[in-house]
Amino acid sequence: MNQILIHFRKFDWLLTGAVFLLMGIGLLSLFSLSDVGVFPFFKRQVLWSAVGITLMIGASLVDFRIFRTQGFLVFLFYVGAVGLLALVLLSTAIRGVEGWFRFGSVLIQPVEFTKIVLIILFAKFFSKRHVEIYRVQHLLVSWFYLFIPLILVLAQPDLGSAIILVSIWVGVVLFSGMRLRHFFVLVAIGFLVGSLGWQFALEPYQKNRITAFLSPYEDPKGAGYQMIQSMIAVGSGQVWGKGIGYGSQSHLNFLPEAQTDFIFAAFAEEWGFVGVLVVLVLYLVLLWRIIVIGWSSVDNFSRLYALGFAAFIFVQSVIHIGMNMGLLPITGITLPFVSYGGSSLVALFIGVGILQNIKINSRKGIE
Repeated sequence: MNQILIHFRKFDWLLTGAVFLLMGIGLLSLFSLSDVGVFPFFKRQVLWSAVGITLMIGASLVDFRIFRTQGFLVFLFYVGAVGLLALVLLSTAIRGVEGWFRFGSVLIQPVEFTKIVLIILFAKFFSKRHVEIYRVQHLLVSWFYLFIPLILVLAQPDLGSAIILVSIWVGVVLFSGMRLRHFFVLVAIGFLVGSLGWQFALEPYQKNRITAFLSPYEDPKGAGYQMIQSMIAVGSGQVWGKGIGYGSQSHLNFLPEAQTDFIFAAFAEEWGFVGVLVVLVLYLVLLWRIIVIGWSSVDNFSRLYALGFAAFIFVQSVIHIGMNMGLLPITGITLPFVSYGGSSLVALFIGVGILQNIKINSRKGIE
């Protein structure tokens, strides 16, 4: 018992507090939307939160050095993640995307766990090769590891998750010390892959979402509808918001997918600029603590894992908030720890649990 208490005392409680507050904001927003058929989502999210916290504690008890020293285990995780992404293409499409396994009323989205697996894989890969990162073959091998799940995710098609997978790879590669000219070569490759994805992987409705970003009012009842309603919701919150349960855009069903893709807009309408500022501060605290854990670690794996996880949280949050405010195209990305989604929440908590173990054990030698 004493060992468990000592373990919890070593937690980064600022990080944990920021995560719990963001999760609480998400639950409060879902509860507020109960009158528009979202209450079942609220109840499920409460259960997923309990599962996620339990798994976070469990992951914090697993010595992270097993990922640093056991390459075969990490590779097995990768193969399992790729296998699930391939199998999910045989599932029934939900909102045009074949991205979920259905078990009764429970939906599992394997790409969310793939994000964590890739962070671990790339941290392991580049931590062993950081001195030789200038060698192009290492970058090409790492790109191959990314390419397989990336193609499978684009085949669903899930453009938002594909962007996050690429951002994880870019983040770890940049922090590992890649040369600038190699980076520009990879950017060129990225544009090529993006062009191919646009041509062959994306559905027409996804292309319309992206092109509507430039001029949403040209088709206000079609491709531009979601963006227009989201911008109205964010703007109508003004300084103090309309109050819990009084968001007209979300509660009158003008704002689509308010529990997932547009939860930031629904929250901003009810809580206003002040509430949005609180959320942004919580994300800054979260990212700050993740980066501190990374830079305070004495081994390359820990640094790269923490910085890769920070890149994941940062990019996904920026894209979600940006598309809710009309600043970025709509890609169907959820807000970390806030939006409804069991797979996303559980995967994020597992990632935080690994971070906690890094914070506790990163200064120990390899046994």
